[in-house]
Amino acid sequence: MTFDELKDKITPKNPSRETSPNRGTSLPQDAAISSDRKPLREWQKENNIDRDAQIKLTRVVHMRYQHPDLAEITTFLRDFGMSVAKKTDTKRWYKGYGTDQYVYYAQQGEKKFLGGTFEVESFAELEKAAKNPGASQIEELTEAPGGGHMVTLTDPLGFPINVLYGQKPAEGGPMPEILATNYEVQKPRVAKFQRFKPGPAAVHKLGHYGLCVEDFPTQLHWYTRTFNFAPTDFLFINPDASNPSLRTDIAAFLHIDIGPDYTDHHTFFMSGNPTSHVHHCSFEVHDFDSQNLGHEWLVSKGYKSVWGVGRHILGSQLFDYWWDTTGNMVEHYTDGDLVNEETPIGWGAAGDESLAVWGPEVPKWFLD
Repeated sequence: MTFDELKDKITPKNPSRETSPNRGTSLPQDAAISSDRKPLREWQKENNIDRDAQIKLTRVVHMRYQHPDLAEITTFLRDFGMSVAKKTDTKRWYKGYGTDQYVYYAQQGEKKFLGGTFEVESFAELEKAAKNPGASQIEELTEAPGGGHMVTLTDPLGFPINVLYGQKPAEGGPMPEILATNYEVQKPRVAKFQRFKPGPAAVHKLGHYGLCVEDFPTQLHWYTRTFNFAPTDFLFINPDASNPSLRTDIAAFLHIDIGPDYTDHHTFFMSGNPTSHVHHCSFEVHDFDSQNLGHEWLVSKGYKSVWGVGRHILGSQLFDYWWDTTGNMVEHYTDGDLVNEETPIGWGAAGDESLAVWGPEVPKWFLD
Protein backbone atom coordinates (compact mmCIF):
# COMPACT_ATOMS: atom_id res chain seq x y z
CA MET A 1 0.00 0.00 0.00
CA THR A 2 1.40 3.41 -0.99
CA PHE A 3 1.35 6.40 1.33
CA ASP A 4 -1.40 8.01 -0.77
CA GLU A 5 -3.53 4.86 -0.53
CA LEU A 6 -2.98 4.70 3.23
CA LYS A 7 -3.82 8.39 3.56
CA ASP A 8 -7.04 7.91 1.59
CA LYS A 9 -8.00 4.90 3.73
CA ILE A 10 -7.55 6.91 6.93
CA THR A 11 -8.85 10.28 5.69
CA PRO A 12 -10.85 9.96 2.45
CA LYS A 13 -10.57 12.91 0.07
CA ASN A 14 -13.51 15.30 0.07
CA PRO A 15 -12.89 18.47 -1.95
CA SER A 16 -15.95 20.16 -0.43
CA ARG A 17 -14.39 20.17 3.05
CA GLU A 18 -11.40 21.82 4.60
CA THR A 19 -8.16 19.88 4.61
CA SER A 20 -8.35 17.07 7.15
CA PRO A 21 -5.79 17.05 9.97
CA ASN A 22 -3.11 14.39 10.07
CA ARG A 23 -3.92 11.23 11.96
CA GLY A 24 -2.13 8.08 13.03
CA THR A 25 -3.79 4.66 13.10
CA SER A 26 -2.55 1.27 14.30
CA LEU A 27 -4.14 -0.76 11.51
CA PRO A 28 -4.50 -4.56 11.67
CA GLN A 29 -2.04 -6.15 9.25
CA ASP A 30 -4.80 -7.30 6.88
CA ALA A 31 -5.85 -3.67 6.45
CA ALA A 32 -2.34 -2.20 6.31
CA ILE A 33 -0.72 -4.61 3.84
CA SER A 34 -1.23 -3.97 0.14
CA SER A 35 -4.05 -5.84 -1.55
CA ASP A 36 -1.29 -7.07 -3.85
CA ARG A 37 -0.32 -9.92 -1.53
CA LYS A 38 0.23 -13.64 -1.20
CA PRO A 39 0.33 -16.08 1.75
CA LEU A 40 3.89 -16.91 2.77
CA ARG A 41 3.51 -20.68 2.54
CA GLU A 42 1.98 -20.36 -0.93
CA TRP A 43 4.93 -18.25 -2.12
CA GLN A 44 7.41 -20.75 -0.67
CA LYS A 45 5.63 -23.64 -2.39
CA GLU A 46 5.57 -21.81 -5.75
CA ASN A 47 9.30 -21.19 -5.42
CA ASN A 48 10.08 -24.81 -4.49
CA ILE A 49 11.58 -23.91 -1.12
CA ASP A 50 12.34 -26.95 1.03
CA ARG A 51 11.88 -25.66 4.56
CA ASP A 52 13.41 -28.81 6.06
CA ALA A 53 16.67 -28.10 4.20
CA GLN A 54 16.97 -24.55 5.53
CA ILE A 55 19.47 -23.66 8.25
CA LYS A 56 17.15 -22.71 11.11
CA LEU A 57 18.00 -19.27 12.47
CA THR A 58 16.33 -18.00 15.63
CA ARG A 59 17.45 -14.35 15.80
CA VAL A 60 20.13 -11.90 14.77
CA VAL A 61 22.75 -11.29 17.48
CA HIS A 62 25.66 -9.12 16.34
CA MET A 63 27.48 -7.41 13.46
CA ARG A 64 31.12 -7.95 12.54
CA TYR A 65 33.34 -5.29 10.92
CA GLN A 66 37.00 -4.50 10.43
CA HIS A 67 38.19 -0.95 11.20
CA PRO A 68 41.57 0.73 10.71
CA ASP A 69 41.35 2.69 13.98
CA LEU A 70 39.81 0.80 16.90
CA ALA A 71 40.14 3.75 19.28
CA GLU A 72 38.24 6.03 16.89
CA ILE A 73 35.42 3.56 16.21
CA THR A 74 35.17 2.82 19.94
CA THR A 75 34.59 6.50 20.66
CA PHE A 76 31.89 6.62 17.98
CA LEU A 77 30.12 3.46 19.15
CA ARG A 78 30.08 4.74 22.73
CA ASP A 79 28.50 7.96 21.47
CA PHE A 80 26.09 5.78 19.47
CA GLY A 81 24.95 4.05 22.65
CA MET A 82 27.10 0.92 23.10
CA SER A 83 29.64 0.05 25.77
CA VAL A 84 32.78 -2.06 25.61
CA ALA A 85 32.19 -5.63 26.78
CA LYS A 86 35.77 -6.77 26.22
CA LYS A 87 38.89 -5.59 24.39
CA THR A 88 42.29 -6.80 23.32
CA ASP A 89 44.99 -4.95 21.36
CA THR A 90 43.37 -5.91 18.04
CA LYS A 91 39.75 -6.77 18.87
CA ARG A 92 36.72 -5.16 20.53
CA TRP A 93 33.30 -6.48 21.58
CA TYR A 94 30.53 -3.92 22.24
CA LYS A 95 27.29 -4.56 24.11
CA GLY A 96 23.85 -3.08 24.55
CA TYR A 97 21.52 -3.46 27.53
CA GLY A 98 19.79 -6.60 26.20
CA THR A 99 20.73 -10.19 26.94
CA ASP A 100 23.19 -10.53 24.04
CA GLN A 101 26.80 -10.68 25.23
CA TYR A 102 27.65 -8.20 22.48
CA VAL A 103 25.88 -6.62 19.53
CA TYR A 104 28.95 -5.50 17.56
CA TYR A 105 32.41 -6.97 17.01
CA ALA A 106 35.33 -5.00 15.55
CA GLN A 107 38.85 -6.06 14.66
CA GLN A 108 41.90 -4.11 13.55
CA GLY A 109 42.52 -3.83 9.81
CA GLU A 110 41.52 -2.04 6.64
CA LYS A 111 37.83 -1.24 6.27
CA LYS A 112 35.94 -4.48 5.70
CA PHE A 113 32.48 -5.95 6.22
CA LEU A 114 32.65 -9.25 8.11
CA GLY A 115 28.94 -10.06 8.04
CA GLY A 116 25.92 -10.22 10.29
CA THR A 117 25.71 -13.03 12.83
CA PHE A 118 22.63 -15.13 13.59
CA GLU A 119 21.92 -17.61 16.34
CA VAL A 120 20.82 -21.09 15.19
CA GLU A 121 18.50 -23.32 17.16
CA SER A 122 20.90 -26.25 17.72
CA PHE A 123 24.45 -27.50 17.24
CA ALA A 124 23.05 -29.76 14.52
CA GLU A 125 22.07 -26.63 12.57
CA LEU A 126 25.62 -25.35 12.98
CA GLU A 127 26.91 -28.63 11.54
CA LYS A 128 24.41 -28.29 8.68
CA ALA A 129 25.80 -24.81 7.96
CA ALA A 130 29.38 -26.13 7.92
CA LYS A 131 28.42 -28.51 5.09
CA ASN A 132 27.37 -25.60 2.85
CA PRO A 133 29.76 -25.20 -0.14
CA GLY A 134 32.53 -22.76 0.80
CA ALA A 135 31.58 -22.62 4.49
CA SER A 136 34.25 -22.37 7.16
CA GLN A 137 34.98 -25.04 9.73
CA ILE A 138 33.18 -24.76 13.07
CA GLU A 139 35.19 -22.26 15.13
CA GLU A 140 35.10 -22.06 18.90
CA LEU A 141 34.95 -18.42 20.03
CA THR A 142 37.34 -18.76 22.94
CA GLU A 143 38.05 -15.03 23.27
CA ALA A 144 34.53 -13.72 22.82
CA PRO A 145 32.26 -12.90 25.78
CA GLY A 146 29.84 -15.77 26.31
CA GLY A 147 31.80 -18.19 24.14
CA GLY A 148 29.95 -20.32 21.60
CA HIS A 149 30.80 -21.79 18.20
CA MET A 150 30.52 -20.07 14.81
CA VAL A 151 30.47 -20.94 11.11
CA THR A 152 30.92 -18.37 8.32
CA LEU A 153 29.19 -18.89 4.97
CA THR A 154 29.64 -16.87 1.79
CA ASP A 155 26.74 -15.87 -0.45
CA PRO A 156 26.93 -15.92 -4.28
CA LEU A 157 28.24 -12.33 -4.41
CA GLY A 158 30.91 -12.95 -1.78
CA PHE A 159 29.23 -11.42 1.28
CA PRO A 160 29.90 -13.29 4.54
CA ILE A 161 27.14 -14.35 6.90
CA ASN A 162 27.83 -15.98 10.25
CA VAL A 163 25.84 -18.47 12.32
CA LEU A 164 26.43 -18.96 16.03
CA TYR A 165 25.40 -21.50 18.64
CA GLY A 166 26.10 -21.96 22.33
CA GLN A 167 26.76 -18.41 23.46
CA LYS A 168 25.77 -17.95 27.10
CA PRO A 169 23.26 -15.11 27.49
CA ALA A 170 24.20 -11.95 29.36
CA GLU A 171 22.28 -10.74 32.38
CA GLY A 172 21.09 -7.64 30.56
CA GLY A 173 19.74 -4.38 31.90
CA PRO A 174 19.08 -2.00 33.36
CA MET A 175 15.90 -1.49 31.34
CA PRO A 176 14.84 2.11 30.68
CA GLU A 177 11.62 3.31 32.26
CA ILE A 178 8.48 3.09 30.11
CA LEU A 179 7.18 6.64 30.36
CA ALA A 180 3.50 7.37 30.86
CA THR A 181 2.05 9.76 28.29
CA ASN A 182 -0.80 12.21 28.80
CA TYR A 183 -3.29 12.52 25.94
CA GLU A 184 -6.33 14.77 25.47
CA VAL A 185 -8.71 12.88 27.74
CA GLN A 186 -6.52 10.04 29.04
CA LYS A 187 -3.99 11.48 31.45
CA PRO A 188 -2.35 8.72 33.50
CA ARG A 189 0.72 10.83 34.34
CA VAL A 190 -0.60 12.69 37.38
CA ALA A 191 1.75 14.79 39.54
CA LYS A 192 4.74 13.35 37.66
CA PHE A 193 6.91 15.56 35.45
CA GLN A 194 8.86 14.38 32.39
CA ARG A 195 12.59 15.01 32.80
CA PHE A 196 15.45 13.82 30.61
CA LYS A 197 19.23 13.50 30.82
CA PRO A 198 21.28 14.30 27.69
CA GLY A 199 23.50 11.52 26.36
CA PRO A 200 23.74 8.73 23.80
CA ALA A 201 20.66 6.68 22.87
CA ALA A 202 21.42 3.41 24.66
CA VAL A 203 21.36 0.45 22.26
CA HIS A 204 19.19 -2.51 23.23
CA LYS A 205 19.91 -5.03 20.47
CA LEU A 206 20.83 -5.46 16.82
CA GLY A 207 17.65 -5.37 14.73
CA HIS A 208 18.66 -5.87 11.10
CA TYR A 209 21.16 -5.17 8.36
CA GLY A 210 20.99 -4.98 4.59
CA LEU A 211 22.90 -5.27 1.34
CA CYS A 212 22.83 -3.58 -2.04
CA VAL A 213 23.34 -6.32 -4.63
CA GLU A 214 24.03 -6.53 -8.36
CA ASP A 215 22.18 -9.83 -8.85
CA PHE A 216 19.01 -9.58 -6.76
CA PRO A 217 17.25 -12.76 -8.07
CA THR A 218 20.28 -14.98 -7.38
CA GLN A 219 20.78 -13.51 -3.91
CA LEU A 220 17.09 -13.89 -3.03
CA HIS A 221 17.15 -17.50 -4.22
CA TRP A 222 20.20 -18.31 -2.09
CA TYR A 223 19.12 -16.60 1.14
CA THR A 224 15.55 -17.92 1.15
CA ARG A 225 16.68 -21.50 0.49
CA THR A 226 19.83 -21.63 2.59
CA PHE A 227 18.18 -20.07 5.65
CA ASN A 228 14.67 -19.69 7.06
CA PHE A 229 14.47 -16.12 5.76
CA ALA A 230 10.95 -15.28 4.58
CA PRO A 231 9.85 -12.18 2.65
CA THR A 232 7.57 -9.75 4.44
CA ASP A 233 7.50 -7.15 1.64
CA PHE A 234 8.75 -6.81 -1.92
CA LEU A 235 9.28 -3.58 -3.86
CA PHE A 236 9.06 -3.68 -7.65
CA ILE A 237 9.70 -1.57 -10.76
CA ASN A 238 8.13 -1.59 -14.25
CA PRO A 239 4.56 -1.90 -12.95
CA ASP A 240 2.00 -2.95 -15.54
CA ALA A 241 -1.56 -3.15 -14.27
CA SER A 242 -2.61 -5.15 -17.32
CA ASN A 243 0.17 -7.72 -16.83
CA PRO A 244 1.65 -7.83 -13.30
CA SER A 245 3.97 -10.68 -14.33
CA LEU A 246 6.08 -8.19 -16.33
CA ARG A 247 7.11 -6.22 -13.27
CA THR A 248 10.49 -6.81 -11.60
CA ASP A 249 11.07 -7.27 -7.88
CA ILE A 250 14.13 -5.25 -6.87
CA ALA A 251 14.04 -5.18 -3.06
CA ALA A 252 12.96 -7.52 -0.29
CA PHE A 253 12.43 -7.11 3.45
CA LEU A 254 12.97 -10.53 5.04
CA HIS A 255 12.09 -11.80 8.50
CA ILE A 256 13.21 -14.95 10.28
CA ASP A 257 10.50 -17.56 9.82
CA ILE A 258 9.84 -19.00 13.27
CA GLY A 259 6.31 -20.16 12.52
CA PRO A 260 3.47 -18.81 14.69
CA ASP A 261 5.78 -16.85 17.00
CA TYR A 262 6.08 -13.15 16.25
CA THR A 263 9.37 -11.62 15.14
CA ASP A 264 10.62 -8.31 13.72
CA HIS A 265 9.17 -7.18 10.37
CA HIS A 266 12.63 -7.56 8.84
CA THR A 267 15.95 -8.84 10.10
CA PHE A 268 17.65 -8.73 6.71
CA PHE A 269 16.98 -6.82 3.50
CA MET A 270 18.39 -6.59 0.00
CA SER A 271 18.04 -4.02 -2.75
CA GLY A 272 19.08 -4.38 -6.37
CA ASN A 273 21.89 -2.00 -7.30
CA PRO A 274 24.54 -1.42 -10.02
CA THR A 275 27.20 -2.19 -7.38
CA SER A 276 27.30 -4.66 -4.49
CA HIS A 277 28.04 -3.41 -0.98
CA VAL A 278 26.70 -3.44 2.57
CA HIS A 279 24.07 -0.74 3.03
CA HIS A 280 23.57 -0.33 6.79
CA CYS A 281 23.02 -2.11 10.09
CA SER A 282 20.37 -1.04 12.58
CA PHE A 283 20.11 -1.10 16.37
CA GLU A 284 17.03 -0.80 18.55
CA VAL A 285 16.70 1.98 21.13
CA HIS A 286 14.04 2.49 23.79
CA ASP A 287 11.61 5.13 22.50
CA PHE A 288 11.16 8.34 20.54
CA ASP A 289 12.60 10.57 23.26
CA SER A 290 15.69 8.35 23.53
CA GLN A 291 16.12 8.43 19.77
CA ASN A 292 15.86 12.22 19.52
CA LEU A 293 18.15 12.80 22.48
CA GLY A 294 20.61 10.41 20.86
CA HIS A 295 20.34 12.34 17.60
CA GLU A 296 21.15 15.60 19.37
CA TRP A 297 24.07 13.92 21.16
CA LEU A 298 25.60 12.72 17.88
CA VAL A 299 25.11 16.17 16.34
CA SER A 300 26.87 17.76 19.32
CA LYS A 301 29.85 15.44 18.79
CA GLY A 302 30.21 16.47 15.16
CA TYR A 303 29.23 13.18 13.50
CA LYS A 304 27.61 13.18 10.05
CA SER A 305 23.87 12.48 9.79
CA VAL A 306 22.62 10.52 6.79
CA TRP A 307 18.84 10.70 7.14
CA GLY A 308 16.45 11.13 10.05
CA VAL A 309 14.68 11.34 12.32
CA GLY A 310 11.60 10.02 10.48
CA ARG A 311 9.00 7.25 10.28
CA HIS A 312 9.28 4.37 7.78
CA ILE A 313 6.21 2.93 6.09
CA LEU A 314 7.30 -0.70 5.65
CA GLY A 315 8.17 -1.88 9.14
CA SER A 316 6.80 1.35 10.69
CA GLN A 317 10.07 2.07 12.53
CA LEU A 318 11.15 5.48 13.66
CA PHE A 319 14.56 5.78 11.99
CA ASP A 320 17.78 7.76 12.29
CA TYR A 321 20.75 6.97 10.00
CA TRP A 322 24.38 8.04 10.57
CA TRP A 323 27.87 7.58 9.12
CA ASP A 324 30.36 6.02 11.50
CA THR A 325 33.98 7.20 11.51
CA THR A 326 35.06 4.50 9.04
CA GLY A 327 32.34 5.32 6.51
CA ASN A 328 29.78 2.63 7.36
CA MET A 329 26.10 3.53 7.68
CA VAL A 330 24.42 2.69 11.01
CA GLU A 331 20.89 3.29 12.22
CA HIS A 332 18.95 3.78 15.44
CA TYR A 333 15.36 2.58 15.29
CA THR A 334 12.41 2.11 17.63
CA ASP A 335 8.75 0.99 17.43
CA GLY A 336 8.97 -1.62 14.65
CA ASP A 337 6.25 -3.98 13.41
CA LEU A 338 6.00 -7.67 14.36
CA VAL A 339 5.00 -10.45 11.95
CA ASN A 340 4.65 -14.24 11.82
CA GLU A 341 3.84 -17.00 9.32
CA GLU A 342 0.27 -15.72 8.99
CA THR A 343 1.44 -12.30 7.76
CA PRO A 344 0.86 -12.11 3.98
CA ILE A 345 3.73 -11.05 1.73
CA GLY A 346 2.99 -7.58 0.33
CA TRP A 347 4.12 -6.01 -2.95
CA GLY A 348 4.51 -2.29 -3.58
CA ALA A 349 6.04 0.04 -6.15
CA ALA A 350 9.61 1.14 -5.43
CA GLY A 351 10.32 4.84 -5.02
CA ASP A 352 11.22 7.50 -2.48
CA GLU A 353 7.55 7.74 -1.45
CA SER A 354 7.68 4.09 -0.30
CA LEU A 355 10.42 4.78 2.24
CA ALA A 356 8.92 7.18 4.79
CA VAL A 357 5.61 8.70 5.82
CA TRP A 358 7.34 11.69 7.45
CA GLY A 359 10.83 12.97 8.05
CA PRO A 360 13.49 14.88 6.12
CA GLU A 361 13.63 14.42 2.36
CA VAL A 362 15.37 11.14 1.55
CA PRO A 363 18.86 11.67 0.07
CA LYS A 364 18.78 10.82 -3.64
CA TRP A 365 21.77 8.52 -3.18
CA PHE A 366 20.35 6.70 -0.13
CA LEU A 367 19.93 3.33 -1.87
CA ASP A 368 22.93 3.72 -4.20
